[in-house]
Amino acid sequence: MALLSKCLVLPFVFLSSLAFADWPSGLRFFHHDWELACDNTRTCRAAGYHSDGDELGVSVLLTRIAGPNQPVTGQLMIGQYGENTTLDSLPTKFKLSLRINERPVGQVTIAKNSLVASLTSKQVAALLAALGRTSRIELTTGDATWLLSDKGAAAVLLKMDEFQGRIGMLGALVRKGHKDEGAVLPAVQVPVATAASLPKPLPEDQHIARKYSGALIEAIRTTLKEDDCPGLTEAEGESAELTATRLSDIKMLISTKCWMGAYNIGYGFWVINSSPPYRPILVTTSGSDQSNGTISASHKGRGLGDCWNTEAWTWDGEQFVRTEESSSGMCKLMAPGGAWSLPTIITKIRPAAQGKR
Repeated sequence: MALLSKCLVLPFVFLSSLAFADWPSGLRFFHHDWELACDNTRTCRAAGYHSDGDELGVSVLLTRIAGPNQPVTGQLMIGQYGENTTLDSLPTKFKLSLRINERPVGQVTIAKNSLVASLTSKQVAALLAALGRTSRIELTTGDATWLLSDKGAAAVLLKMDEFQGRIGMLGALVRKGHKDEGAVLPAVQVPVATAASLPKPLPEDQHIARKYSGALIEAIRTTLKEDDCPGLTEAEGESAELTATRLSDIKMLISTKCWMGAYNIGYGFWVINSSPPYRPILVTTSGSDQSNGTISASHKGRGLGDCWNTEAWTWDGEQFVRTEESSSGMCKLMAPGGAWSLPTIITKIRPAAQGKR
């Protein structure tokens, strides 16, 4: 069960870990066919999709920066996963007619090489007005009709208002009031992390990982909870293969395979002292790769590969800082790799500087 849980995108509110203690937490929220991702700058992105079972996939992304009087912008995506005879019959550029509750709201021009287009401010306003109540939202061209679900939208937009401090304000999307927007929460600057350059590896680095693997594994186990890293906590963990990467004169990064699911694999990464006492510090047990001081994690939400979750940690010379956390959206067969980029942590990385030794 523990391994299966690492392979699913679960419908719950998730308060992400902080990249830096002074920045606000990100937020993920799901309800029916809509989801919300707000990042650590307080920018929020709400994505809605077609209903499960609909033959033609469609999604809308609504983005709003934090702060007073900020507009909502919108994008439209037409599903592009696998074979689609409807799309095959359309020209290189085609127009979709947007109708909400049988009323026309203009057209959207779509290019087949991207199948993504921006919505006008008028279309966004019409969508926002419709999503607060039961509505039929359709896009048509010829005999083809794409239906955008309204199920879950009101809850997601209310959560966006709450996160940005707009409830009761004139600019709220759902629960409007008469208060001026001057009191809403401000936008937060993107945090900056400075990547430390890594020193040249020493000949004895891998020797340390092999010769002292027993002592290292014993030390690493003290950082683990049950089921965090079956590759180390189960019986065969005594023979786990460790890899060492030098971070500085006195610090090293130790990694080993922790778990394997049906279509994902997770590696554990620990910062240790290069000599006893090792005092390991766990970075993650779900990593995918490590290169030049950056640990990355990328996992499918399911085997079809239409939804992914990614994370990254950057070595700043003293510790690994979480610098990225993002999802590609719901598993809705929108596109290979997912529909959108829905971050909850974003960070600006300065060019590598000399790491602390």
